[in-house]
Amino acid sequence: MELKDIKAVYFIGAGGIGMSAIARYFINKGLVVAGYDKTPSDLTRQLEKEGMLIHYEENIEEIPHACRDPKSCLVVYTPAIPTTHQELQYFRDGGFEVMKRAQVLGILTRTHKGLCVAGTHGKTTTSTMCAHIMHQSHVDCNAFLGGISKNYGTNYILSDHSDYVVIEADEFDRSFHWLRPWMSVITATDPDHLDIYGTKEAYLESFRHYSELIQPGGALIIHTNLEMQPHVQEGVKTYTYSRDKGDFHAENIQIENGEITFDFVSPIENIPGIQLGQPIPINIENGVAAMALAQLNGCTSEEIKYGMKTYHGVDRRFDFKIKNDKIVFLSDYAHHPKEIYQSAKSIRELYKDRKITAIFQPHLYTRTRDFYKDFADALSQLDEVILCDIYPAREQPIPGVTSKLIYDNLKPNVKKSMIHKEDVLDLVRNRDFDVLIVLGAGDLDNYVPQITKILEAKYK
Repeated sequence: MELKDIKAVYFIGAGGIGMSAIARYFINKGLVVAGYDKTPSDLTRQLEKEGMLIHYEENIEEIPHACRDPKSCLVVYTPAIPTTHQELQYFRDGGFEVMKRAQVLGILTRTHKGLCVAGTHGKTTTSTMCAHIMHQSHVDCNAFLGGISKNYGTNYILSDHSDYVVIEADEFDRSFHWLRPWMSVITATDPDHLDIYGTKEAYLESFRHYSELIQPGGALIIHTNLEMQPHVQEGVKTYTYSRDKGDFHAENIQIENGEITFDFVSPIENIPGIQLGQPIPINIENGVAAMALAQLNGCTSEEIKYGMKTYHGVDRRFDFKIKNDKIVFLSDYAHHPKEIYQSAKSIRELYKDRKITAIFQPHLYTRTRDFYKDFADALSQLDEVILCDIYPAREQPIPGVTSKLIYDNLKPNVKKSMIHKEDVLDLVRNRDFDVLIVLGAGDLDNYVPQITKILEAKYK
């Protein structure tokens, strides 16, 4: 189905944050947008105010007339919906085009210039940075992101005139193979999701295949330090980048007094005096990739400088909650060993002479089983590590796989302990901290607001 043929879009599971972003895109385009969700929420109520027709009872009779023509209605569903769902069955039996969210993003990359950011880690920050630079420039963009941008309070950006769409390209379940990028960054290919891919070689092959999907006339911007060998179509330019080498890189880096500045080196035009609005060392490299993508698509040097200076970050990505001389407290979504390595390295670079403590909740039994030694090595850069139980997400327990695998492999110089998630608040009340970071992609982040209040009261 081509975008020009779509007159109505129906969402089954309308209230999810990723689904709602696409719904808003189609509302903005003036299409009939309707759907089902199990329960009302602030998000579904807001969507209704914006013009979406939503009902909360599984009932075919509730499907609007405008959404009953298979030639003009696109159906989007979330995998959380059971295959026995009456409405999903109605659309499948009726010959409708029924798609997952990733497939819809694929349609958008066929009808817009897709600027996609793929990689094991760094993709949310890099894509959000690029989207902010472009949105505040004369070029503008649409964007579908993997986290909540602090500049916009949402994970999507809509434009009524730009032909560009910035997309976080997710390798989980090979979702990014639905995309047809105009240009793409690949940040990292450290093996992950081995429950899906099975082997490191299969994981790297999926990225190689992804690189083949970039459209002729476009470009690949790839990190200098990757194991994968990209394979691009004829007519696709390939550039390299990193913090300190490659076609795009940084020079004259200054990190002092909580500020970071550097010069952006580019084969198109160098930009001196870049100032990071979110001054974190890892954002030097993320920023180089984001600026490269923005510059290749027409953003001016002044627009790029202003975009970098005014970028405020992403929720749960190196997210400072308290930052003063008495206590520093932050939350970070890092949940892969290389992400944790970069996070620990960045915080050590910022706070060279302070005691750094991490509370880490491992994410997935399979990831812990496959990488527990790498987790231990990454965490051993810090002074103290407090380990919580593994967050299972979609998995069942694996015998013998617990946080103790990481605990036992931490280096001798690290003070270490294990704790149940429910006891974290009492620990924070009864202990003194200098720099404290909560790490992981599980539900420990739910405690962050309470931890913030406890620390603010203690160190006021």
